[in-house]
Amino acid sequence: MTTIGTEFAMSKHFDIVIKNGIVHDGTGSEPYEADIGITGDRISCINKKSGTGSHNKQRKGTKTIDARDLIVAPGFIDTHGHSEFTLLADPRAEGKISQGITTEINGNCGLSAAPLFNEALQQRDGDFNEWNIRERWSTFTEYFALLERRHIALNYITLTGHGNLRACVAGYQDKKLSESERKAMRTLLKESVCEGSIGMSTGLIYPPGIYADTEELIDLCKSLKHIDNNRSGIYTSHMRSEGDRLIESIEETMRIAREAGIRVHISHFKTSGKRNWNKIDHALSITKMARDEGIEITCDRYPYTAASTDLDTVLPSWTYEGGSEQEIRRIQNREMQYRIKEEILNEHPEQEYWESIVITSVITEKNRWMEGKNVAYIASHEKCEPVDMLLRILIDEKLKIGAIFSSMHEDNLRKILSLPYVMIGTDSSARSFDGLTHKGKLHPRGFGSFPRFLGRYVRDILGMDMAEAIRKITLLPAITFGIQKRGILQQGAYADIAIFDSQKVLDGATFEEPFVKPEGIHSVIVNGIPAVWEGKSTGMRAGRILRHGR
Repeated sequence: MTTIGTEFAMSKHFDIVIKNGIVHDGTGSEPYEADIGITGDRISCINKKSGTGSHNKQRKGTKTIDARDLIVAPGFIDTHGHSEFTLLADPRAEGKISQGITTEINGNCGLSAAPLFNEALQQRDGDFNEWNIRERWSTFTEYFALLERRHIALNYITLTGHGNLRACVAGYQDKKLSESERKAMRTLLKESVCEGSIGMSTGLIYPPGIYADTEELIDLCKSLKHIDNNRSGIYTSHMRSEGDRLIESIEETMRIAREAGIRVHISHFKTSGKRNWNKIDHALSITKMARDEGIEITCDRYPYTAASTDLDTVLPSWTYEGGSEQEIRRIQNREMQYRIKEEILNEHPEQEYWESIVITSVITEKNRWMEGKNVAYIASHEKCEPVDMLLRILIDEKLKIGAIFSSMHEDNLRKILSLPYVMIGTDSSARSFDGLTHKGKLHPRGFGSFPRFLGRYVRDILGMDMAEAIRKITLLPAITFGIQKRGILQQGAYADIAIFDSQKVLDGATFEEPFVKPEGIHSVIVNGIPAVWEGKSTGMRAGRILRHGR
């Protein structure tokens, strides 16, 4: 850490001065009291206090923050975002910025903004229409240009979605790929990396990722070795199972890492479903053995015991083949409906299952009343069985319907959050407190994950050292995803900074009211520009596209 005791006295001007803050620099080392000067988009100096308060009178800045009794930390890095389309619809990203998030990693779970060719492009029509996006693009270069013209509020980094690659080349067919198709995917992946992607993600419960075998993934991951200054890209995975086949899925992920010689990151690490809660220790022992073996493995997690994804993930996987239009035709077919219902009820015969699934968002006005209500309640209201109600909703909404699934255990969550290689990810798109993206009864993680982690868990439950907690949401993700000069407070680093009250920080968003600001976030600075100032949004948007995480 570079500190300059006389710099404030010598300097004639800073754009922003942060005075008297308790600095946690992101490294996990002991905090210290200091003043920070920001010039342009960089931290120009850090003056560690000696206890005498020297030079206070000579420190000048266009803007000054008195951070006495407040923590000054690097801006938080959301390791798991899904903002490809919502940032085009509303670049303010208020739900993320208000938490202290200054950088977001996108392209997760096998879905990214590019490449978009052929069936991959056709499949996104629903997203374009939902968010009133008129533009079309095929490559990351084209997409980044659109995003830059929007002047987004936070820094944007992306992975390349394996689902995009496969859909561009082979559509949504359940088949083993030919060598020429695999070669075409490798080419697309390499091109996307050249355009700025930092690696590849998979969503192995979603089509078309669900159709990929392990060898296909190993082959692609080998293309990510040495993408930049002899540093490999990263492979992140929403694994094939987070419940019944959790152990097998972790083992597959470790095999990919081992045989491809690449870093891996498990997305939203969890034990899903009551019958799988007891697998936590086995799962953690596998990751420990892999790390002891030398495999670079990390994970992310949101601090909630409920998940959220598309409602149609309840369906048997064979219904997905061929894309969304074919899926809708299958669930409309009476004979196939019988087979679908039989398979679902064999897997989930208990009534409690339907009570644990809450509808978050619909596209039709007639079904708007369903948002925030569980499937069992909706079925009772409509006087039908839950499984029949499920199919009816999916048909009505043309599959464009989200849901919350309460399926995890609090003790397991605490174990996972305590791991030194686990970071925080919202697993949410960037939204705002009004406007086009303000709709539905969404999972509150998009507005509360980081304050909830710092308040409810770090401070109130886990008793985790604050310096270590801040490392997990700043420098650790910066190192993991190859982000340079961010996630740390030091001279010359980019001025991405979050200032918060450690005694007051807490999430305000709930499942009933998800669009609520957190408490205790004082100010947020992105690339030297205040996005939140003394608890209020400034409306200023200084985010950047970070190609290769830079």
